[in-house]
Amino acid sequence: MDNAATVPISDVAIEALNNAMRKIGNASSVHNFGRAVRKDVEDAREELARLVGCGPTEVIFTGSGTEANNLAIKGFYWTRVSQEPRRNIIVASAFEHHAVLDPIEWLVEHEGAEQVLIPITEAGVIDLDFLRSFVAENRDRIALIAVMHSNNELGTIQPISDVVAIADDIPVHSDAVQSFGKVAFDFAGLGLTSTTISAHKIGGPLGVAALILQRGIDVTPVLHGGGQERDIRSGTINAPAIISFVAAARDAIANLESRAASINELREYLAHRITRDIPSARLNAITGNHLPGILNVTFPGTESDAVLLLLDSHDIAASAGSACSAGVPRPSHVLMAMGYSESDADASIRFSLGTINTRADIDILMTVLPDVITKASKKVSA
Repeated sequence: MDNAATVPISDVAIEALNNAMRKIGNASSVHNFGRAVRKDVEDAREELARLVGCGPTEVIFTGSGTEANNLAIKGFYWTRVSQEPRRNIIVASAFEHHAVLDPIEWLVEHEGAEQVLIPITEAGVIDLDFLRSFVAENRDRIALIAVMHSNNELGTIQPISDVVAIADDIPVHSDAVQSFGKVAFDFAGLGLTSTTISAHKIGGPLGVAALILQRGIDVTPVLHGGGQERDIRSGTINAPAIISFVAAARDAIANLESRAASINELREYLAHRITRDIPSARLNAITGNHLPGILNVTFPGTESDAVLLLLDSHDIAASAGSACSAGVPRPSHVLMAMGYSESDADASIRFSLGTINTRADIDILMTVLPDVITKASKKVSA
């Protein structure tokens, strides 16, 4: 029940990967072997563009969602500041993934950037009034705005179209790693400047993702080398992984509505069982637009690491919102941004359901979860 972290690679992705790995050739080579692989990559690029809602030249393949986010955040900042030095402010939601927050913090520490975080409401969405007011007062000093399409811990979908409207001519980057292939997503329709998507969240292989970047927009590269991918992401093109990624994306989009409905039904069943069997549990940010599979729950009086270890002893996988730095657990920055206390943030668990899950899985979970919570509470009180 940790499908937000990764999902099993799908059969269609495995088949595509195996077939592509049997082909010889570097996509950057000019001989027949290289050109054949290049054609496969460009065919995949065109299909992914259609699925995302962008042009083929706007698809830049990367090795991970983290790399794509770094390309966007650092690339936009360096380019904007080189053109207008006073544009050193980066605006981001307070509950961005660390793949966005950490490069921003690096730019603050090393490049003189200024970070402004958009507050989060109790419903788990960004405060648009704050953003509107801040942009109105500081428009000519903002380098870019970063707001994730959906939050990875809560599952809440953010008002991206409103963000783009407020931003106007300011670049807007959106991390859509948790959204693409799970809910409707249209890059051009949203009006974004850039977005990040990743293969392994939708049944593709690990180690491949994409930055979708508007045509005509230049960003400063993080890597320099062979000039691949619009000279923005140099490096040998991972053709088999890209082809497998697109096969998984095609399958996910083709079955999006039926899978979303099925997974959302499981999520509602899980929410019902938890609130019925563990009355002290609190469901977090469950209203409004939401990803189908994510349920974030606070179990007061527990610590997430104890709950997770106890669940793991029953071969049940879930996750907490905590990040670790040098082995020191920290409460979820997502829940802290919503105003939760450290103890409540540290007592919260994310269950994330996917296509591999059934009602029987939830029934198995609920045969052990009440006892797990009781034992975890005793550990804290002791």
